[in-house]
Amino acid sequence: MSLSVILITRNEAPHVGACLASLAFADEWVVVDAGSTDGTRDIAAARGAKVIVAADWPGFGAQKNRALDAATGDWVFSIDADERVTPELAAQLRAAIVDADGPRAYTVSRLSSFCGTFMRHGDWYPDPVLRLFRRGEARFTDDLVHEHVHAPGPVGHLSGHLLHDSMPTLESCLDKMNRYSSGRALDRHRAGHSGGLGKALGHGLWAFLRSYVLKRGFLDGRMGFVVALSIAEGTYYRYLKLWLLGRPPAAPTAPSPAA
Repeated sequence: MSLSVILITRNEAPHVGACLASLAFADEWVVVDAGSTDGTRDIAAARGAKVIVAADWPGFGAQKNRALDAATGDWVFSIDADERVTPELAAQLRAAIVDADGPRAYTVSRLSSFCGTFMRHGDWYPDPVLRLFRRGEARFTDDLVHEHVHAPGPVGHLSGHLLHDSMPTLESCLDKMNRYSSGRALDRHRAGHSGGLGKALGHGLWAFLRSYVLKRGFLDGRMGFVVALSIAEGTYYRYLKLWLLGRPPAAPTAPSPAA
């Protein structure tokens, strides 16, 4: 059984080398790049990856399906450039693809860091994500953000960690929150959903309580509070943007004459 690794990139030079190195045992690496200008493509090619340039941006789901369509292995493992496979997970991946009686798809446990600290509680952990599947039996959804793999049939789970350098700085957190809340709001708007100020406040408050209290984010100390608050903010802005997308455009008004 052969394994293809697929990932999409844009200006990921600080991450892509370590990402691919953690999957050096794979048979093929497919990188679909959205117009990087920082040497990402050269680093990936030096690691043996097949690099495809697709500068137009259709959204995360559609871009990952492009990478999937270019893969040729019996199995596919999807990874993001800011993620790395631990040796334990690598051994589990190798065992899973040769298990003829096992499931046709697997989730893995993702362990994410915030400003250099790994979060082991709250909404961020455990974070099972479906990443390993038989080629031809699963595809990504077409969501602009928060895409996921749809795989029919039983799904197994690999306990080894996928390390995720999610938000190395507070600035990257704020930037990601803004981009992802906009993309998710647009996805939901296209699906016919509506937002509102009350929904934004209510869902934001619930997101904080769920992450910090119910899922024990407080056990991660001060950073656990910061992460829970950032999740709440992202949720609040998503529903607020969704509400504004559904409002009719206001007619322009002439300024009042000066007194």
